[in-house]
Amino acid sequence: MAEMEALGWFEDLGYEVAAGPDIAPDGLTPERKNYKQVMLEERLRSSLHRLNPELPSAAIEDAVGVVMNASTPGLYAGNHEFHRMLTLGVQVYWQQDGETKGTRARLVDFDDPEKNDWLVVNQFTVVGQKERRPDMVVFLNGLPIAVFELKNPATENADVWAAFNQLQTYKAEIPELFRSNELLVASDGVYARLGSLTATKERFGAWRTIDGTSKDPLGHFSELETLIRGLFTKAHLLDYLRHFIVFDTVGNSKLIAAYHQFHAVRAAVDQILIASGKDGDGKGGVVWHTQGAGKSLEMTCLAGKLMTHRLMNNPTLVMVTDRNDLDGQLYGTFTAANEVLGEKPVQADSRTSLREHLNNRPSGGIVFTTIQKFVPGEDEDSFPVLTERSNVVVICDEAHRSQYGMKARINKEGTLQYGMAKYLRDALPNATYVAFTGTPIAKADKDTRRVFGEYVAIYDIEQAVKDGATVPIYYESRLAKLDLDPEQTPLIDDEVDELTEGDEEAARARTKTKWAALEKLVGAEPRIRKVAADLVKHYEELNSVMAGKAMIVCMSREVCAQLYKEIVALKPEWHDPDPSKGTIKIVMTGSASDREELRPHIHNLATKKALEKRFKNPDDPFRIVIVRDMWLTGFDAPCLATMYVDKPMKGANLMQAIARVNRVFRDKPGGLIVDYIGIANELKEALLEYTQSEGKGRPTIPAEDAVKNLQEHIEVARGMLHEVDYSAFRINALPLIRNAADHILGLDDGKKRFADTVLAATQAFALCCTLDAALIYRDELAFFQAIRAVLTKGDPSSKLDDEAREHALRQIISKAVVSSEVIDIFSAAGLKKPNVGILSDDFLEDVRAMKQKNLAVELLERLLRGDIKSRFATNVVQSKKFSEMLQSSLIRYRNRGIETAQVIEELIAMAKQFQEAVERGESLGLSGDELAFYDALAANEASVRELGDETLRKIARELTDRLRKSNSVDWYLRESVRARLRLMVKTILKKYKYPPDRQEEATETVLKQAESLSLSWSSAF
Repeated sequence: MAEMEALGWFEDLGYEVAAGPDIAPDGLTPERKNYKQVMLEERLRSSLHRLNPELPSAAIEDAVGVVMNASTPGLYAGNHEFHRMLTLGVQVYWQQDGETKGTRARLVDFDDPEKNDWLVVNQFTVVGQKERRPDMVVFLNGLPIAVFELKNPATENADVWAAFNQLQTYKAEIPELFRSNELLVASDGVYARLGSLTATKERFGAWRTIDGTSKDPLGHFSELETLIRGLFTKAHLLDYLRHFIVFDTVGNSKLIAAYHQFHAVRAAVDQILIASGKDGDGKGGVVWHTQGAGKSLEMTCLAGKLMTHRLMNNPTLVMVTDRNDLDGQLYGTFTAANEVLGEKPVQADSRTSLREHLNNRPSGGIVFTTIQKFVPGEDEDSFPVLTERSNVVVICDEAHRSQYGMKARINKEGTLQYGMAKYLRDALPNATYVAFTGTPIAKADKDTRRVFGEYVAIYDIEQAVKDGATVPIYYESRLAKLDLDPEQTPLIDDEVDELTEGDEEAARARTKTKWAALEKLVGAEPRIRKVAADLVKHYEELNSVMAGKAMIVCMSREVCAQLYKEIVALKPEWHDPDPSKGTIKIVMTGSASDREELRPHIHNLATKKALEKRFKNPDDPFRIVIVRDMWLTGFDAPCLATMYVDKPMKGANLMQAIARVNRVFRDKPGGLIVDYIGIANELKEALLEYTQSEGKGRPTIPAEDAVKNLQEHIEVARGMLHEVDYSAFRINALPLIRNAADHILGLDDGKKRFADTVLAATQAFALCCTLDAALIYRDELAFFQAIRAVLTKGDPSSKLDDEAREHALRQIISKAVVSSEVIDIFSAAGLKKPNVGILSDDFLEDVRAMKQKNLAVELLERLLRGDIKSRFATNVVQSKKFSEMLQSSLIRYRNRGIETAQVIEELIAMAKQFQEAVERGESLGLSGDELAFYDALAANEASVRELGDETLRKIARELTDRLRKSNSVDWYLRESVRARLRLMVKTILKKYKYPPDRQEEATETVLKQAESLSLSWSSAF
């Protein structure tokens, strides 16, 4: 159903639609030479001729050969090579007049969508390591660029993540199809997720808009249609393929833009074209996208789109930050993705270098710099004009901080000094200015608007969390725990607040005195010792529930070193002098002239890079980093879950810092900010500013809210167990778990409701487990988790995302409550789990004798479903027969039509029938395949009476032999092949005088059986 609807939407967009079997090698209109070939050669060839009319046939054939026979080893590397060819063209050579000529042949016309060949194919079979058949494949000029896997929305367990898992299987088993892949779509017909070739589950996101303005325009349950109509319109898709897919050559990952990034960049480009035009005002606008929503990727895509835009006439881009470390990080991002930019960026490492890169530059270039480099020299009253060109675009990151001011002031020397935005304007008077920010511009901030203009795109916290682009941030104060008074912490002014390691020497000198006074108070030895002890205790408690890395933010390098010393005194096993080993490290700037206690923590650039790589790796034992300013902006480590703040911060700096923990990672329920310095008022101010700027969502959520959430779910779980006395669970848990599970199974939809409730309580507990108000529920929650594990562990109907959460959130079953080994229904029931397919009489008697009858039914249901799947997977008749028998019994039981004891007897009898059915093959002397056809023929009792077992066995053997020899890929999808096989089956049945009035029914059953066996035959073939 979902597939047919989706094909209709593609037809609405002007795509040609074809059935996979029709264009297969043996189809009605074949377009492939064999089932291994995934590119449609003739469509590719005709497209190359159409798009490159100036090239001779020899060059076209060269291009066809290069594209279809590329042999770069490795799926990622091969995919990267293909993307280069798709966007830049294919290098081809040919002989002309005795000379070798060369150029790039275009694979796609990115300017005129209708000059391309657009095709969607459903049921596209590929034979690789195994035979697989993706639901839909999108072809552009004969090249398979997108794969859709669709699950039936009416099937309970076939959800969007089952489709995601199927795509992962395809990548492993038919990698040929994915060498040219640009987009993957997983959907259950209602929900839909888009991802790249390398994207993990958490990086598959929804596409929530068609026009870029209204969210979910077709409703929340039409995500697949919104995605197709919003992204796969021809013009949108061409723009996306060209400018919004980035290969990170450092991380070996393929990054694709989310819907908010795609439309923000397009809106920014439109505004830049107006602002840089003849009557433009140079205000390119402000993109406000909350931290963690992918600002760096947006800026990269914007730069690439501007550099290739014909109306920009080969512009010069100036990327401006106000931090040395941020400048380096953003420059690294651009350098790793330079292909989308069209040229390699350069970094100005001094004021002189900046002027050399920009002074009278005729065109082109992407120059990175900090805004401090635009300050006039000591012998200059103003900054000189570097270029008067109008096709210069200045892109500023976090452009609403004080460095970008325009106002004049009298400095200590008594001379007039302007904000740095004034000098930037002086240097590039006709440039267009664009700003990216993760926090809103203050209402009173007139300067930012004067320089950059108004918002062109907004993506706030509420939308980011809703989309799963970020996780919520929770806040926990530890001041009371340490008996610290926030009133004793001196207030710091804006000037001190702006001080960071990346600042110029002059700025550091101006604020040195104020900072030193504050540092003395914060860095007092008794206080540091108290903070260290509490921090270690807090981290270990938290890490036992929510695995993740931690960042400690201190106000000076000296305090960093002091805190490190106190922590490793408590946990000496965390220390290791080798930067490549150890659990805790300090990352900060410094030099060989630093004091002795700092020198062990001062590392060169290469070592810092290695530490960064270690910290970003979730499996590396480097778990805790101490910083002052480094890694607080532009640093992206999704496995970072907790930030311990012991440094006064406010405003944009605070918002940026805490956002380090809001990255999506596996099933991290949220990030946690732990406050040791007293930033609650600053957070309130940030929230006020945020809401006044019309931002939705809260920058941080009090951890107490998680406690309330936990309490609510605990009460729901208690309510479901109100008839079970489990008060002694700390003493004798196992029988109580058994009784509780039995009770839950007796409730309407009890298993799912209880499992969902306990999962929600577990997630809430993970965010507040260090609070006394939460700890009182720890043991009871552990007991509930044990019940949930019994009910869901090993249940094929349990949702995949629940299984992933179990892995990520860790079960917190206390050893004082119940052995951690009690994790499945069999051990809870006091039974040893039987081998699949061997249900002994003794085992069945043990089940019959169980006191917990609901638990016995659940146990038998799982075993029998597993039996049907494993024993009768390819036997259509037996599988249908036993599935219907099982379903009938369970429906009557759940509708209270029969008593629990009666259904147990029925299920036990069924288990014995299963065993007898399997043993029949041996007694009849038939193989498994032959028995399947025997059952198909014997389904008609009259045939058994008239022909007898011996004749039916002969028919079954001949059918098996003839049909196996006639097997071909996807034969059952092609009516012509079905007709031929149908005739063959009827001929065999007539030969053995099968009852004529039953032949038609038997023929269809036999063909269904052959279809069921076809895949295993193809693999053997």
